[in-house]
Amino acid sequence: MNSKFEIITIGEVISKEGVFGIKLSEKYIPALKNIDGFNYLTVVWWGNLNKTFGDDVAPVIEKPYKKGPDEIGLFATRSEVRPNPILLTNIYVLKYDIKEGIIYTAYIDAHAGTPVLDIKPYHKVERIKNCQVPQWCSHWPEWYEDAGSFDWENEFNF
Repeated sequence: MNSKFEIITIGEVISKEGVFGIKLSEKYIPALKNIDGFNYLTVVWWGNLNKTFGDDVAPVIEKPYKKGPDEIGLFATRSEVRPNPILLTNIYVLKYDIKEGIIYTAYIDAHAGTPVLDIKPYHKVERIKNCQVPQWCSHWPEWYEDAGSFDWENEFNF
C-alpha cells in the first residue's frame, strides 16, 4: 500500500513584523462566507521546511521529552518529523478580512510562506470530557489559552 495523492494548497501563512495570518488564494476567498462567527480555527498545513519525512522517518524516537519515557513511538508525539509533513494547529482569530482573504491571528507555529492545505472551524463539540494522557505529560496545560505561558523549553530535549 504505497499510494500517492495530489495536495492542493488553499493559501499560505503570512508573517511580517509580528503580524501573523493566513492569506487565501483568490479562488478560495468565497469559502470564508459566514466564517466570521468562529473565533478559533484548525489550520492544516504542509511542513515544507522539514527535510525529514517519508519512509526514512524513524518509528521510535529516543527521549524527546525530558519527563517522558526513554523511547517513544512517533505517533505518540506531536513531532513535525513524520512520514508525511501534514501538520495542524489551532489558532485564535484576531480578525477576518473577507475581502482580501486574510485571517489574522496572534500567532501560528508555521513560517511565512508555509502552504496551507485546509481550514476548519473549531467547534465546542470537539472537546472531550475524559481525555486521558500518559503521566509524563499530564502536567501540561489543559487549555489552549494556557499553553502560551507554559514553560515548554523545560519539556523538550531538542
